[in-house]
Amino acid sequence: MNTVTVIGSINLDRTIRVKNMPKPGETIHTKEIFSAGGGKGANQAVAAQRSGAKTHFIGAVGDDDAGKTMLDLLTQEKINLAGITKMTNQSTGQAYVTVDDAGENQIMIHGGANMAFTPDDVKAHRDIIEASDFVVAQFESAVDSTVEAFRIAQAAGVKTILNPAPAMEKVPAELLAVTDMIVPNETETETLTGIAITDEASMMKASAALHALGISAVIITIGSKGAFYDIDGRHGVIPAFKVEAVDTTSAGDTFIGAMSSVLNKDFSNLEDAIRYGNRASSIAVQRFGAQPSIPYKNEITAAEGK
Repeated sequence: MNTVTVIGSINLDRTIRVKNMPKPGETIHTKEIFSAGGGKGANQAVAAQRSGAKTHFIGAVGDDDAGKTMLDLLTQEKINLAGITKMTNQSTGQAYVTVDDAGENQIMIHGGANMAFTPDDVKAHRDIIEASDFVVAQFESAVDSTVEAFRIAQAAGVKTILNPAPAMEKVPAELLAVTDMIVPNETETETLTGIAITDEASMMKASAALHALGISAVIITIGSKGAFYDIDGRHGVIPAFKVEAVDTTSAGDTFIGAMSSVLNKDFSNLEDAIRYGNRASSIAVQRFGAQPSIPYKNEITAAEGK
């Protein structure tokens, strides 16, 4: 069983379902509105936990109703929440998600407490990081806190996985220097490297640029096509599973969390771990909501047997 520590965002998602996305200035009727647990960090933690990892979380919520709701939801998942700081002067992160009938989404995020927890908050939970197999992070929380977490992890021989999302124009060099694996999508890859992703040759070129920054393992997620990987001279595309998507909101988060739960620490089973992550993601996109859509290990293994 892997021990996975996620550092990152906790959001209460408020999702609106519509037939088509509104045009600028257009007023439309909605089909459904609901709230659910979200935030890229929390989604990844839930995905890892549901796939059997021993999961810890380092992050922050506000002292408000949304924070209480999110802590309750994560407690129900049996995720270790000792690393979560409750901030009295910040609101809990919230995301406003619009999903159309094609399964595409638009997301607006208020970071709140996610952007306010500090490197000192991370240092206070050094023991959690040092006892992990993997530390996973994204860009929905304070980057300097992520840098501190990755520094502690690498010094302790813990592998670091960076999901550089949402895309950031200038990623601190000191963060990339302590990143073992990076998992961007096509858009994020282009932002990081300046190389447009159009085919496998362009992915090879982009991954070479990322390797040059000191990152040993590169995975580029390519939506319905699957995921490209490049590590130690091994590279290729692991195809996605063909399904009818209704909501892609947490697809990438599900992939990363599920993959980290089964990945060997030396990355020796990377292809199989990617395939497992693809299967988990294929189940998630057939359901609505972020955390409600994330599958459990028994669902993933049952789907693999079909």
